[in-house]
Amino acid sequence: MSECEGRCEEEGGRPEKGDGEGGYRLDDLEILQTIGTGSFSRVVLCREGRSGAYGALKVLSVREVVRLKQVEHVKSERDILRQVNHPFIVQLRWCHKDSSFLYMLFEYVCGGELFSYLRNAGRFSASTGNFYATEIVSALEYLHSQSVVYRDLKPENLLLDQDGHLKITDFSFAKKLTDRTWTLCGTPEYLAPEIIQSKGHNKAVDWWALGVLIYEMLSGYPPFFDDNPFGIYEKILAAKVEWPRHLDPVAKDLVKKLLVQDRTKRLGNMKNGAEDVKRHRWFKGVDWHDVILRRLKPPIVPRVTYAGDATNFDEYEESDWQSAPPASETELQLFQDF
Repeated sequence: MSECEGRCEEEGGRPEKGDGEGGYRLDDLEILQTIGTGSFSRVVLCREGRSGAYGALKVLSVREVVRLKQVEHVKSERDILRQVNHPFIVQLRWCHKDSSFLYMLFEYVCGGELFSYLRNAGRFSASTGNFYATEIVSALEYLHSQSVVYRDLKPENLLLDQDGHLKITDFSFAKKLTDRTWTLCGTPEYLAPEIIQSKGHNKAVDWWALGVLIYEMLSGYPPFFDDNPFGIYEKILAAKVEWPRHLDPVAKDLVKKLLVQDRTKRLGNMKNGAEDVKRHRWFKGVDWHDVILRRLKPPIVPRVTYAGDATNFDEYEESDWQSAPPASETELQLFQDF
C-alpha cells in the first residue's frame, strides 16, 4: 500500500486532534481519488480548500482497527511520526477522528513507489541502487538515534518525491524500543532470522532488511523467495543466497555483511552502528553531509505535471467507503486521545 506519511507538526504548533487545529478542517479537505488501500485503511489524495495545497489523507476504520487488534500499532505510528523529522521520511501534518474513522494527513509525495520503477527497469544499475541505499542508510541512522525500529523496509514503502529523492512511508510496524520486542510483523521476504525464531529483536532487523533491499534493487528479485511464507522462512534460516553473476562484487560484500544470521556480528548493529555501514567500500566517495542535504543527483526523476498529479500511483476502484457505520462508544474510547 502506498502511504505518504510524516509529522504532526506545523510551524504554528503541534496539532493533535479536533477540527481546525493546525490550520486544517475535515470539511475543507476535498477528496480527489484513492492512491492506496490496505486491510483496514485507505489513502486518498486530497486538496485543502483554502490553500489549494495537496495532501495524502490516510483514513482508518475504527471498527476494523479494533477488530484486527491494530490499536497499539496505529497509536504507535501516530506517536512516532509526531516525533520524527527527517528529509527522507514523509511528514505527518494533522490528526483527527470522527465517529467512524481515524484520519492522518500527510504531505503528498507524488512520484509513486520505488517498487514501480524497479519493476519497470527489471533491476537497477549499481550506481542507482547506491543512490537509494545512501538515503535509506541516512534515514535508518536517524530513526535508530531516536530509538525507533522501522521493521517494514521494502520497495513498496519507499516513495519518490517530484525531484526523485526518497521518502520512507507507512510506519504501521515501526516501534519505539527500550530493549527488544517480540512481535512478529513485517513482509516475509524481508524478515530477519531473529524475528522468525521469536528470539526478540531490535534495530538490527532494519540492517538485515537493507541487505535484502540492496540485493533486490541490483538483481530484480529478493534473495529469499518461495511460493509460500514458510518456504521463505526456511530459506532465510538456512541463509543460502544465490548470487547473480552480474552483481557488483563490492555491493555483494556489503549485502553479505548485512545478511549475517548472528545479529551481534551484523553490519550496522555493532559498536560503531551505522558508521560501519557508511564506511563500507561500496559507499566510498559518498559525502554523507551532501546526502542529507539532498545534494546528490537522483538517477530517476518522476514525470509529474503538477503538484497533485496522481499518474504515478495505481488506480483503485472508488467504493462508497465514507458511508461506513460508526464505531461503538467502547471502540471510540480506545482512541480518546487521538
